[in-house]
Amino acid sequence: MAENHDSPGAPAPAPGPLEGREGSGAQMNAYAIDRLSQAFETSAKRWELIVYPSLFAFIILAAYGFYLVFSLAKDVHYLAISVDSNMTVLASNMQAISDNVGQMSANVRTMAVSVESMSRDVSTLEPMLTSMETIDQAIQAMTYSTAHMRDDMAVMNRSISRPMNFMNWFMPW
Repeated sequence: MAENHDSPGAPAPAPGPLEGREGSGAQMNAYAIDRLSQAFETSAKRWELIVYPSLFAFIILAAYGFYLVFSLAKDVHYLAISVDSNMTVLASNMQAISDNVGQMSANVRTMAVSVESMSRDVSTLEPMLTSMETIDQAIQAMTYSTAHMRDDMAVMNRSISRPMNFMNWFMPW
């Protein structure tokens, strides 16, 4: 909005630092550019306080991220080597287990043949079992007879011991 300076009663504006000099338009432009450059420098200094530390922090974080990725790649490499060696050992152990299971299977077949042979041998021992039963009955009869003999000896001991006690009173020795 333009002001009218020629009107009566209105105070005259104060002359600016460049007013009233020759070439005032060019000087005003120079003054405006000077102020713009100072404002820009002030703003740039403020941004420098933010941007440079942020840039430094970004560089540190980027370096740390690179270190993490590098160490992760190295760890994955060692893990791959470890898995490969473990799988090789596991494969050889599985082969040994397979061989041992095959030997166990052959041994179980041999045991089955041996048990079948023992079964046939036990069936041939059945007459011996009947003889053992006869011997068992004979031993029971002997035990019964021995028990009777013991009882008879006890009765005889009681029968003889009373008169012997009486006769021992008369004997001097």
